[in-house]
Amino acid sequence: MTPHRRQGLTIAALAFATAVCGPAFAQDYPARPITVVVAYPAGGDTDAMARLFAEKLTVRLRQPVVVDNRPGAGGTVGNNLVARAVPDGYTLLFTPNPFTIAPMVMRLPPAATYDPLKGFTPVVQTASQAVLLVAHPSTGFKSVADMVAAAKAGKTLSYASPGAGSPMHIGAEWLNRAAGVSIQHVPYRGVAPAVNDVAAGHVGLAYVTLGPVAQYIQAGKLRALAVTDPKRSPLLPDVPSLAELGYRDIAAGAWNGFFAPKGTPAAVVQTLNTHLNEILRMPEVAAKMATFGAVPVGGSPQVLADVNAADYERLGKVIRELGITAE
Repeated sequence: MTPHRRQGLTIAALAFATAVCGPAFAQDYPARPITVVVAYPAGGDTDAMARLFAEKLTVRLRQPVVVDNRPGAGGTVGNNLVARAVPDGYTLLFTPNPFTIAPMVMRLPPAATYDPLKGFTPVVQTASQAVLLVAHPSTGFKSVADMVAAAKAGKTLSYASPGAGSPMHIGAEWLNRAAGVSIQHVPYRGVAPAVNDVAAGHVGLAYVTLGPVAQYIQAGKLRALAVTDPKRSPLLPDVPSLAELGYRDIAAGAWNGFFAPKGTPAAVVQTLNTHLNEILRMPEVAAKMATFGAVPVGGSPQVLADVNAADYERLGKVIRELGITAE
């Protein structure tokens, strides 16, 4: 056999092996339990949705999918853990969008930070969630215009958020600047205490996601003035967006999704993406997500990559311009 003939056969064999091993790897995955890291405490919306997806994935993948809560430092502890995990598909991150901006608003040492754009492999965007500006009835506000007029007339107003440096805080300060008002920020440690205080009337306004305040809105104990997303939420079709009220540049909604460590094999990512897309199409899953104020999204990993990159650029610009920090 000539050298050229042997070289040709070797190249052909390698090509065949590459073609076969990719699908074979996907078929073998998963061969053991999968861990989904949630960088927040148990009991919240993020944790509940992660457990919903883990339950469905367990059935479909025929391997246990276990949620591991790793809270701390605004979510950066859990995020950093996944960024440094072995990229084999057995450690995943389920996260809301503070993931993208946390390294910008927190003063972290190099060993504790991560790159939200280049340090992970996107898997799928699971949902979008409307961020609402809500008012306690005692304020008398029935619209954003009422709120802005009161602030310009010299009335002292304050708003609650789930925390300094959160997307809700950013959206509120963005509106303050656009409307030319100065409504005072009252940061809380999480959504629950912020919602409790605005529902009790201790603070007049709040920026929060829909799930925790839906019952209060339905009962007339809170009034939804606007959503900070560019479009109305299908779950709140009667509530206007800030964009349609004239604040066209403001876009500070919420989303969540699955990421894997950078370098996770494409075949594994595709397997997870396919299963999660099918899960998101289940009527019972959509119904459960609606209780959290979440609307299923799905699509290719690029959908998540795009929304993550857009938030990084758009919100990052506002963070720098307004000097927003988590402190």
